[in-house]
Amino acid sequence: MKFQRQQREEVNVNLTPLIDVVFLLLIFFMVSTTFTKESHLVIDLPEASDAAPSEDLPTMIEVVIDEEGNYSVNGQALVNTQEKTLRQAINLQVKDQSDKPPLIITADAKTPHQAVVTAMDVSGQLGFEKLSITTKQAVE
Repeated sequence: MKFQRQQREEVNVNLTPLIDVVFLLLIFFMVSTTFTKESHLVIDLPEASDAAPSEDLPTMIEVVIDEEGNYSVNGQALVNTQEKTLRQAINLQVKDQSDKPPLIITADAKTPHQAVVTAMDVSGQLGFEKLSITTKQAVE
């Protein structure tokens, strides 16, 4: 008896649905991604050292923030806690100098976080590159 051989169909995978899904994912990620440039302040935290402070340090600007969020620039208390007032006080300290001196922010431990962020934001807008935040060493 003679058997007929069955014709085998070619086995292949249909990639069209896979390609459709990949394109949909690509479009989804392109639409959902935000392309905004975030601005960050670069902060150098102070380091403790045993060396004696040198006498030829450049003049610096110190912004002190008390626990209520009131500002003081180089020992002069400001009349209010507005960003504009702080900016003007810092500009008065800098206008005589050609390059920006280091700016130090000293805040009380109970200071509202917004007051410190405002001081950092103002210093960044004014172009200060050397920004330090003072801390005290923990008692062991």
